[in-house]
Amino acid sequence: MSLHDTNPRQPAQPKRIALVIANPAVSTTTGWPVGFWWSELSHPYHVFTEAGHAVEIFSPARGRCEADAISDPNDASGYSRHDLISQGFIHTPFLLAQVQATRPVTDIDLARFDAIVVAGGQAPMFGFEHATALHTVFAAFYEAGKVAAALCHGVAILAYVKDSHGRYLASGKTVTGFANVEEDFADQAVWDYGLLPRGTHVMPWRIEDRLKALGANFVQAGAWRSFAVRDGNLVTGQQNFSGEATARLVIEALGR
Repeated sequence: MSLHDTNPRQPAQPKRIALVIANPAVSTTTGWPVGFWWSELSHPYHVFTEAGHAVEIFSPARGRCEADAISDPNDASGYSRHDLISQGFIHTPFLLAQVQATRPVTDIDLARFDAIVVAGGQAPMFGFEHATALHTVFAAFYEAGKVAAALCHGVAILAYVKDSHGRYLASGKTVTGFANVEEDFADQAVWDYGLLPRGTHVMPWRIEDRLKALGANFVQAGAWRSFAVRDGNLVTGQQNFSGEATARLVIEALGR
């Protein structure tokens, strides 16, 4: 008998979860380098593994991924200095190595995994339109009755994913994601700090507006409140403070 066999956190039937983070991109609106958001990787990873499930990390194009700077608890801005879970992830060599050498989403075997979770950050807003392999994999999970989840700006994936009948997956679904009230806050912040001219938006389009236009029932809990929603086997989380809530709904949908 191994130590793994005697782990009291190990569920009777552990699940396998593919966690997807965005590859580095350059913002077409600001010119800044953008990436994934640390807490949207580390917090779900922590919840899943604490529940005894297995997590593997992927990206649309494979290779080294970079986080948005202010999501790093060590960043000089101090914006995320409270994020001890991400701090622990960053300082665990085994975990950091997975971010530095992600596997491509084309390596995700639908038969092997029980859920796919797409993390956010700013890069999805600039890179997910052309991440067609990710669109295909996400739709395949959903249509197989497996859990398909997205978080924050990772919900941008729903602006592109269609089902096998050519319908947008988000149409008729109750979803959440980075809300207009939060986009307004972000725009105001960069204007106030003189980082962008007033009237220049951080994001090229808005998730709330786009998904409503596709026929989704978009809901949100107010600015910066932890919130996630489940519609059948589709799970979405509002923003970077919603990683744990999103992961717990994924576990609920997995039946554990």
